[in-house]
Amino acid sequence: MITHDYLVDPSLSVSRGPPLEAEAGIGPLTLGGFLMEVARRHRPAEALVLRAADGACERWSYETLLERATDVARALVASGIGKGERVGVLMTNRPEFLSAVFGIALAGGVATVLSTFSTPDELDFLLEASGCSALLYERQVLSKDFGAILGGLEPACAGAAPDAFAAERWPFLRLLAGIGEVNGATMGWQAFLETGRDIPRARVVARAGQVSPADPGVLFFSSGSTARPKGILSSHRGVTLQMWRMAPQQGLGPGVRSWTANGFFWSGNFAMIVGGTLAAGGSIVLQPTFQPAEALSLMEAESVSFLFAWPHQWEQLIGAPNWPEADLSSLTYMDARSPIAAHPTVNVDWIEPRHAYGNTETFTLSTAYPAGTGCETAAQSHGLPLAGNTIRIVDPLTGTVTPRGEPGEITVKGPTLMLGYLGTALADTLDDEGYFRTGDGGWIDEAGRLHWQGRLNDIIKTGGANVSPLEIDEAILACPGVKLAQTVGVPHETLGELVVACVILHEGASLSEADIQAHTRTRLASYKVPRRVLFFAPDELRLTGSAKIKTAELRRLAAERL
Repeated sequence: MITHDYLVDPSLSVSRGPPLEAEAGIGPLTLGGFLMEVARRHRPAEALVLRAADGACERWSYETLLERATDVARALVASGIGKGERVGVLMTNRPEFLSAVFGIALAGGVATVLSTFSTPDELDFLLEASGCSALLYERQVLSKDFGAILGGLEPACAGAAPDAFAAERWPFLRLLAGIGEVNGATMGWQAFLETGRDIPRARVVARAGQVSPADPGVLFFSSGSTARPKGILSSHRGVTLQMWRMAPQQGLGPGVRSWTANGFFWSGNFAMIVGGTLAAGGSIVLQPTFQPAEALSLMEAESVSFLFAWPHQWEQLIGAPNWPEADLSSLTYMDARSPIAAHPTVNVDWIEPRHAYGNTETFTLSTAYPAGTGCETAAQSHGLPLAGNTIRIVDPLTGTVTPRGEPGEITVKGPTLMLGYLGTALADTLDDEGYFRTGDGGWIDEAGRLHWQGRLNDIIKTGGANVSPLEIDEAILACPGVKLAQTVGVPHETLGELVVACVILHEGASLSEADIQAHTRTRLASYKVPRRVLFFAPDELRLTGSAKIKTAELRRLAAERL
């Protein structure tokens, strides 16, 4: 990684990364260009592998991935998809997801990735908000039948033939293609690919060449704490810059073998696993849905060296029946402090790049330290600005830059910043100087490092004091027996807000409200100690795509429980 050099007034909360042109290792800045370049570099090497439950195994080389993506592009061209049109991708982590996203890019379209966790109501919203011209989807995902869901929302999906399909509910949608057993207006996957057989491959190459880094490249939807997901449109440059960066950021070497079961329809997983792995010439070990025992078997059979999972998944892996006898000795990129590293076959000294901050609006990271950075350098911060980025802290009310070291709202400007939210002019999202106001609180230290403090609207105001729920959560999580903790403020007549900790315990653990309070009292000032502790079962709380509990929903649940 490049060296930080912030040339700003040291008395103000402003930190600037090095010039973008100083960053090494950046290749073509379109998604089509990225794929063609990694295919050129690593053509015969394995790019991905998918092992099916029946024992079948599908392996694609980099050359095959490019060929399959080109096949999707040819079919989209034959279907009349033009430059800038949005094409939905509703799939789990499987080879067709990657060929679809890159194929859409090669054809000049905008890959619009949709979560397979979507309920019928959520899918209806996503299709309406995105204005997709086509939808490429996986028919069956666990117990969900997306073919039936589409038919239930729009009768034309179930009744019309593919060549006569017209959806009144989603007026831009004119093409459905599905993986698995399909009927009605949905065209089978192979039949869809066959429609492009007469389109010359040279035409796809020509189309890809007409796509510029500044063009819209992908449409992702936020998975955070808002009531409805926000559609976030990113340029090809913004996405691919992060994809090229991820291998050095994570310290991934040539031939890395990466596993995650977290959906590629979330920007962090896409940039980290798809971008980081392919840029390093490695292979992605695919698992469409998270099954802990199956995951361990995959890691052993495929010699996985990089595992990416959320903490609640670590617990499930450790609890899987084959955990004791699994051979995980191939794991190299595994933080030594992770519970997975305690497995007797794992021997690592790698430090994950945990000192980092980003948003979907910046297509992941805007500040970071690379893998291997210890606390003596990072000092518990969330890193330095990446190349081309400027971070500044402003007063949330006045918008004026705060003095160095004082907290406020994090704002960011840089080359990976989104093109805008769907339905909102970018000028209405940025401040007068072109900075995106993140809604997150934080401060910048004397070394230019960012310290993130959480969502500003999550800060608890109790008895006249501001309390960071993250600080309380960290203290509670250090208590043996606690699996997950999230603290919220609940309205209170005299205090303003009551500090309420919502806790999930490990199976078999037994803790009381008094136990949690006694534990935190040794670590926190008295006004930060939760006045109430509420215990929840895991299935009572719904997690977002980044394994967080929706704050507004949790605050409502806590108020009802109290």
